Amino acid sequence: MSKNNFTIMIVESLQINSDEYFSKALIKSTGFREYDVRWLIEKELNYTGIVVLGSAFGTLLQNDYGISEVIVGNDFRSYSQNVKHSLIVGLMHSGMRVIDIGLCVTPCVYFAQYYLGIPGAAMVTASHNENGWTGIKLGYGLSKTLGPDGISRFKDIVYQGKYRTGKGTYEQNDTVAEAYIKDLIKYSSAKRKLRIVIATGNGTAGLFTPEVLRQAGHDIIEQNIQLDWNFPHFNPNPEDIAFLRDIGNRTKETGADVGIGIDGDGDRIGVVDEKGEEIFSDKVGLMLARSIASEHPGRTFIVDVKSTGLFKVDEILTKHKCPTIYWKTGHSYLKAKVQESNAIAGFEKSGHFFFNEPYGRGYDDGSLSAVHFCNFLSQQDEPLSHILESLPKSYQTPTMAPFCDDHEKYAVVEQITQMYQKDLQGKLTIAGVPIEELITVNGVRVQYADKSWGLVRASSNKPSLVVVAESFTTRKRVYDIIGDITQKLNATGKVGAWDQTLPPYTGE
Repeated sequence: MSKNNFTIMIVESLQINSDEYFSKALIKSTGFREYDVRWLIEKELNYTGIVVLGSAFGTLLQNDYGISEVIVGNDFRSYSQNVKHSLIVGLMHSGMRVIDIGLCVTPCVYFAQYYLGIPGAAMVTASHNENGWTGIKLGYGLSKTLGPDGISRFKDIVYQGKYRTGKGTYEQNDTVAEAYIKDLIKYSSAKRKLRIVIATGNGTAGLFTPEVLRQAGHDIIEQNIQLDWNFPHFNPNPEDIAFLRDIGNRTKETGADVGIGIDGDGDRIGVVDEKGEEIFSDKVGLMLARSIASEHPGRTFIVDVKSTGLFKVDEILTKHKCPTIYWKTGHSYLKAKVQESNAIAGFEKSGHFFFNEPYGRGYDDGSLSAVHFCNFLSQQDEPLSHILESLPKSYQTPTMAPFCDDHEKYAVVEQITQMYQKDLQGKLTIAGVPIEELITVNGVRVQYADKSWGLVRASSNKPSLVVVAESFTTRKRVYDIIGDITQKLNATGKVGAWDQTLPPYTGE
């Protein structure tokens, strides 16, 4: 706990229905995550705490980056506008000029930084997290959001309480959304009209993605695009199999060429083929990488550690001498690595795609990803399912997230890493296959001698772990890998319910 120059005490917990709830700043320390900040509203963060966050971010922008202007926006949740207004109070208290662009998707804020020439940005969103969560994605430059060091610095300022004070200003700008849509359309180069199912899970992207693809010349079939902050059908998460299968059912029913899902704040994409089968986003990225490689030979691609191993051995990427770097999972990590490496594009299994010029400005945008994928598909003479079959065969799990407390999840991953280190040293096998190496750049990715692998890492934005596996031999192999991971996780005694699991194995 600390006193700040608001003379408000920052605390870890508060009784909600109490006078102290209005006199103290509730900011649970676990909300400062690796590359953004997220809390359960009211339970872990109150509105007084949000004012403190605004003042601290304004102080960070001015003291560390010399930035005195900031763009703010918010997603469509019942409390997001109130969170944004409290944040603005704090930003103005610190002396910032605040430009409010209103209800929007996260990439619209990133675009506004270029459009308005203002490097500071704060997007109020909990992305794909369930209702009750809120958060802020914090920008300090064009296509730059705070990573671990920046979040740590931000947290220090919050608790040190030495905030700048000044006469900030506030203005609204209602021109950005229309300009953003027009900007996206210029990337369209479709060779033919596609019939596309667009699903946004009643999230904010419903205002943008259908219109973008419609203006790009495609025939759009809308699925749950009406904004509804109760999310009555599905949590808009492109890694959620139930969300993708609902899109797949509509795609089959309507005879569409492709089904596309966009997440709650519009920066991620999910895809299903014309048969209604989900295609995990790392393989969507591989298709796009193959297409891009032929036009930009020698350029680098970045993928995260959750992604398919096919990038390393793909014959088309090899032919065009396009190397792939596997990097840490997380939008700020991938975004920074794409810039640092001057990569042509980056692909994250969660559906965050990053395109550099001439395909984009380096930030993640689900609508832009949809435009580029539709460009690609429109140039093909065969259906999407056939294109997928042309890729080398692999069996993948969805991204699965067993609950693990924020205070314990990193220690649990370390325990799992130590278990696998012992297995490696002891030359133990899983279903007869030995471990080849352990990759620990982000959690532990266990690479086996048959090139199959399994990953366990701590979620960067929720109290959970992340578990993924892939096999290049049989489907049963991923069940063996996940079974071993599950056994090790259960042995820690620190893991709870999983958000989704593999269906029962029924043979090849």
